[in-house]
Amino acid sequence: MIANSLLKSTVKSSVRIQLLNAKPSVLGTSIFQRLASTSSSSSSTSSAPSSSPSSSPSPSLYPPSGQHKSPFDISTKLICHPTPTDTEFVTHAMFPHPPMETSDCEKVHFEHRDPVTFGDKVADRGTKFCRACFDFVTGYKKPTDVNGELQTWKGTRYEMTEEKWLTRCIFLESIAGVPGMVAAFLRHLKSLRLLKRDKAWIETLLDEAYNERMHLLTFMKLGNPSWFTRFIIYVGQGVFCNLFFLVYLMRPKYCHRFVGYLEEEAVSTYTHLLKDIDAHRLPRFDKVEIPEIAWQYWGDLNEKSSFRDLILRIRADESKHREVNHTLANLNFKEDRNPFAFKQEGLPEDKQPDAHELKNAKGTGWERTELNL
Repeated sequence: MIANSLLKSTVKSSVRIQLLNAKPSVLGTSIFQRLASTSSSSSSTSSAPSSSPSSSPSPSLYPPSGQHKSPFDISTKLICHPTPTDTEFVTHAMFPHPPMETSDCEKVHFEHRDPVTFGDKVADRGTKFCRACFDFVTGYKKPTDVNGELQTWKGTRYEMTEEKWLTRCIFLESIAGVPGMVAAFLRHLKSLRLLKRDKAWIETLLDEAYNERMHLLTFMKLGNPSWFTRFIIYVGQGVFCNLFFLVYLMRPKYCHRFVGYLEEEAVSTYTHLLKDIDAHRLPRFDKVEIPEIAWQYWGDLNEKSSFRDLILRIRADESKHREVNHTLANLNFKEDRNPFAFKQEGLPEDKQPDAHELKNAKGTGWERTELNL
């Protein structure tokens, strides 16, 4: 009895010292984890000799056994070695992805189009508001200059782990696949209703939606989201899809500008991820094997490609969506053709926008005066 009381008083004293010395940034769940680990170590000490090797926890378990995650946890379980489970229903890609040179993918960087009109400013502010809400929920802090050197935020709630990055990517791609499909659907109905050709907008919009969905399917092979993350995606898609649908009926130009700004944020996010990988802050991503669905869709990848190679291609895709939507927002919605649908003979390359080519890309979009429509 005397030994137990002395042990309990020692544990309480150590906890008080940890609480006094703890930094404000690590208070919260870390305190409860320390309490749990301290109490478990004291109970194991009283029940078994300290020299017993079997009493020490296995360092390979993640998370450690005995720890229970909160029901509102949004972290995504990382799958380093994905196995194909849906080969029975795999078909060829409806929109094949053209090859991309790694050197061109490396040159992609964050670019921001300055808002000029009132609609541009509304779209820009709306994108920043949505991003701020998402950043707060997921514990993410946007770098001041994503193209420059990044802070680590180690020891704070803004420190990004592999699980938090997967959650962010999955949620981002689940939302990014909505605008292209909604816009293509509405333009398809308009073409049928007015008995007119669409001037090739539908195909590019469907290609964009398909590409974003392939991003999501790839990440789903690499991570298993929690039920709360799935719930947020379920609600977020319902709200965003209906709002985008209604606004596109009235102001399609503003919607494409909004998507352009949204894709700017996607490029910023993936640039941040690549910098974290290069700084060796995410060591478990180095062990990830990219799934088969990825190297079948991106033809320049293979089963030996790294996770970084995959993120390079995804960021390049987002940069092209940024260019396409900023360009479409500059056009006359009723009269102009889609300049990304085909190339015209006799025009120089600097007058020929391409939905996939990186060598002649314009991150802030093509102005209407630069195009031969």
